[in-house]
Amino acid sequence: MDKVYKALGLAKRAGKVKSGEKNCKDAIISGMAYLVILAEDISKNTHKNITDSCKYYNVEYVTFGNMLNLGHAIGNDFNACVAVCDEGLAGLVKKNLLQI
Repeated sequence: MDKVYKALGLAKRAGKVKSGEKNCKDAIISGMAYLVILAEDISKNTHKNITDSCKYYNVEYVTFGNMLNLGHAIGNDFNACVAVCDEGLAGLVKKNLLQI
């Protein structure tokens, strides 16, 4: 799990992360998002809103961790969702997710 959070932190430092429901949705719609990570403890409405957008715009998404840990990984208090907006960094996060 630590490797996933470290990869997200790296993506944040590189300026390739959008966080929060509105920013993630904007990144999905604009074609900037390569991977969306949803916290396991988000509301059903937020989950449906983001996953429907991901499905429509053909963006890969995963459910991982909780809002507190996801937020801390990118320097926030908490986050419901995070969009990785770089193909290489999204690949690094996915690779680390597969190792869990």
